[in-house]
Amino acid sequence: MAQTTAENNEEKFRLLSAPSSFNEGAVKFGDREIKIGGPLPKLSSNEKLVRLTHSLCPACYRLLPATILEKENKLYIRKICPDHGEFEDLYYGDVGMYYKFDYWEYEGKGPKVPYVDLKAPCPYNCGLCPMHHQHSALVNLVITNRCDQSCWYCFFYAEKAGYVYEPSLEQISYMVDQLKKQGITLVIQVTGGEPTLREDILDVLKILREKGVRHVQLNSWGGTFAKMYMEDPDKAIAYAKQLREAGVNTIYMSFDGTNRKTNPKNHWEIPYTFEVFRKAGMTSVVLVPTVIKTVNDNDLGNIVKFAARNLDIVRAVNFQPVSLTGMMKRNMRAKFRITIPEVLRNIEEQTDGEVTRDSWYPIGTSVVFSKIVEALTGKEQFEMANHPSCGAGTYIYVEWKGGEPHFVPISKFIDLEGLLEYLKEKSEEIREGSSKAWVGMKALLNIRKFIDKEKGPKDFDVYKMLYNVVINHNYEALGEWHYRTLFLGTMHFMDLYNYDVQRVMRCDIHYASPDGRVIPFCTYNVLNDLYRDKVLRDYQIPLDEWIKVHGSNSLGESVKYKRKASTLEQGDLYKITYKGFVDSIS
Repeated sequence: MAQTTAENNEEKFRLLSAPSSFNEGAVKFGDREIKIGGPLPKLSSNEKLVRLTHSLCPACYRLLPATILEKENKLYIRKICPDHGEFEDLYYGDVGMYYKFDYWEYEGKGPKVPYVDLKAPCPYNCGLCPMHHQHSALVNLVITNRCDQSCWYCFFYAEKAGYVYEPSLEQISYMVDQLKKQGITLVIQVTGGEPTLREDILDVLKILREKGVRHVQLNSWGGTFAKMYMEDPDKAIAYAKQLREAGVNTIYMSFDGTNRKTNPKNHWEIPYTFEVFRKAGMTSVVLVPTVIKTVNDNDLGNIVKFAARNLDIVRAVNFQPVSLTGMMKRNMRAKFRITIPEVLRNIEEQTDGEVTRDSWYPIGTSVVFSKIVEALTGKEQFEMANHPSCGAGTYIYVEWKGGEPHFVPISKFIDLEGLLEYLKEKSEEIREGSSKAWVGMKALLNIRKFIDKEKGPKDFDVYKMLYNVVINHNYEALGEWHYRTLFLGTMHFMDLYNYDVQRVMRCDIHYASPDGRVIPFCTYNVLNDLYRDKVLRDYQIPLDEWIKVHGSNSLGESVKYKRKASTLEQGDLYKITYKGFVDSIS
């Protein structure tokens, strides 16, 4: 018998069981009991209170009151666990930048429907629960924990985990259906492990496309393409074309530096991987450096220059300050800890002052454009109302002089603050009852005032692009803009030392789970034993069962990548790619 509309709606909005419960001052999470509460940290005479929040004890996950405080022109987070003592860590490396970014804070709409019942405080009730403030902007879909690398710091890959996690096509289909309940434009990152190890990855991509996923990123370290290229270039190019035609829009690829020391993960493979992408028409690559102080923070300017030299396929660089996992003494955290302001300062210094700190804005400023389009069209828009401390970005236009790239941030030829304030004012006018047509006409006349054509690109009409996006709602011009500029972004994921519950409640980077839940990044990976590892274990395939079905050559040494660095360095592609970056190449 066919279901009625009411029954379909009831199924669509049915709440899943909460993963934990709260009773008598403690959270019960499976067999584990987590305490709640502790003393409010005090301030010294030379410290200023910025705000109060909640955080976690790095040793026991206890939910604690925490202070964000200002001292020595930086922000710190401090909390005191009754059982494990005081913890303090750098929260944000520049007070001025914090307040600049904080001005553009927006409260998110939250998902249209919650997924789980509310039974415990954040972050023990993921997800998404009714307390969450932001819909999904990017969803990570883990399709395997098998990997062809064995990085010493990773406990995620199959052999070390002790099982295989590889959701079925039916489970993947269900996860996408769950995401569609939010009624927003779906952007999914297919990730792992190394997702290209799945032989049915084309079938996975087909499901995503058939279910209306508008943008698909493939998160790969890139070695698959380089390995295939060294064996058979035509086969490698054909494989990349298949992925592109099946729906991959963007390759999201680790790239920690421009030399052997700063990027031991895939330095040697990048030239050959890039060659495959060029020949296959894969022209949207995002480079993703994990930035670690004293390790690769001296190479950030070179990464920007490297991206510029490969602008035919590289669309963006997304710098990610390191998340410090595991128990670590304070002096070691201080050695490696870097936050967004220091990353931006290093980029400014290492690009000879061309990409300035002033040219970056928090991700939340994009909400201004969402709101004006929403006001003019009356249609709800996709929003990224992240917490101001989560991330920042800028666009830079690349000019070539004497064979070297030079950078012109858009803030050099667009009065961004003036434009943002103006659009904010116009959207408020419409909400208060002003005529959409009249406000739109005024915006059309006035947007030009915020653009200095003399300082901007001579071969691209910035005014026309803004006009088409804001007035005509034509996003093809925005697509062209993405291909004419380089986007620089930074996203600082949290760890147990700098954990801020207010931030995780605003998270818009989520994980899909086979049980139907949608889990914020900084609970999934930071409270990994409560979320990530539990999800994977619950849906595991024991190693012996996997081998019976797929054979012993699908795991272990048979799939591990064996690098021949000397051979790779001898190739012309390597020499051309790294000329000017590696000292041994003249």
